[in-house]
Amino acid sequence: MFELTPSIDLRPWARAVIKVGSALVAGAESDAALGAVARFVAASRAEGRDVVVVSSGAVAAGRALLGADRPKTIPEKQALAAVGQPALMARWAELLEAPVAQVLLTHDDLMHRGRFLNARNTFAELRACGVVPVVNENDTVAVDELKVGDNDNLAAHVAVLVEADLLVVCTDVAGLYDADPRSNPDAQLVPVVDRVDAATFAMAGGAGTEAGTGGMRTKLQAAEKATARGIDTVLLDGTAPERLAALAEGRVVGTLFRAQHPPLPARKHWLLHASTAAGRIAVDAGAADALRQRGASLLASGVVAATGGFGRGEPVELADATGAVFARGVARYAAHELTRVAGHHSAEVEDVLGYAGPAVVVHRDDLVLFDSTRP
Repeated sequence: MFELTPSIDLRPWARAVIKVGSALVAGAESDAALGAVARFVAASRAEGRDVVVVSSGAVAAGRALLGADRPKTIPEKQALAAVGQPALMARWAELLEAPVAQVLLTHDDLMHRGRFLNARNTFAELRACGVVPVVNENDTVAVDELKVGDNDNLAAHVAVLVEADLLVVCTDVAGLYDADPRSNPDAQLVPVVDRVDAATFAMAGGAGTEAGTGGMRTKLQAAEKATARGIDTVLLDGTAPERLAALAEGRVVGTLFRAQHPPLPARKHWLLHASTAAGRIAVDAGAADALRQRGASLLASGVVAATGGFGRGEPVELADATGAVFARGVARYAAHELTRVAGHHSAEVEDVLGYAGPAVVVHRDDLVLFDSTRP
């Protein structure tokens, strides 16, 4: 018998992103699971809240329509996604009983600031029209190097994009356990996680169901992204309708990942979680220490080498003398310029280049350190 206690009270929220995985969309009990999601969306909208749905299942729907085997190549997956996406949208339109909009995103839409803002404006206009956006990755055109890769992480990016204050990840397990419950009968549900760190990731198991691409690890990555930006994140069993009903009443029966306060500033969050490095800057031990310990900016005098054809304004990795990458920042010099001025003091830059360069290579406001405890 399902028991609503113990439960955790959820902070009031005005906008949520709810992610529904393939295990729910294509599972044997999909009608009941998706019906519960639809009721959660309807109840939330009736109270004046906004909800965005991130839905997996296009490839699974395509396989079902064509009677196809599991895809082995990217073109096969893209074709099945193209076939299955209209069916997936039709199902959501029927379930939600509200105007719905298909929004297909790629990693580029999140990485490039202009496209990010365009997407944000689209979501705002849909919200103003009373439409429920249903989001998926654009699998018909995305290739590995341009993919978010899984809808758990996509949902976290969407939560940041739409400035949500709640992310709900529906899966086919009750929440995060301190061990893999499939192999350890003594595993215990973790009701609250105050911070996603190395110890949290150590609890993650392997892959999920055959229909899905994610496992617990991708869900923790999503929670890490969202909570860093100040967004409460809930992981719950979406196959148990009572748990979504409880969530609609402000109670979490699952795992609550608490939002971090203060949240990571938007630019630093983008650098850490959405940007792709165009190159790497190696720095000496003194510069690495100043960046790590004193919150300094990177000067040309601390640069040892620059690799990759990055230009001014592009994200780069910073590596210490051991080769360990410890930060990401926005370069104010192009790689070819930095190669020439590496190791020079600021007063010497103009003589070396023949023109005045920026005062710093990477400003501290455009730099974010990696968590050294993360795996």
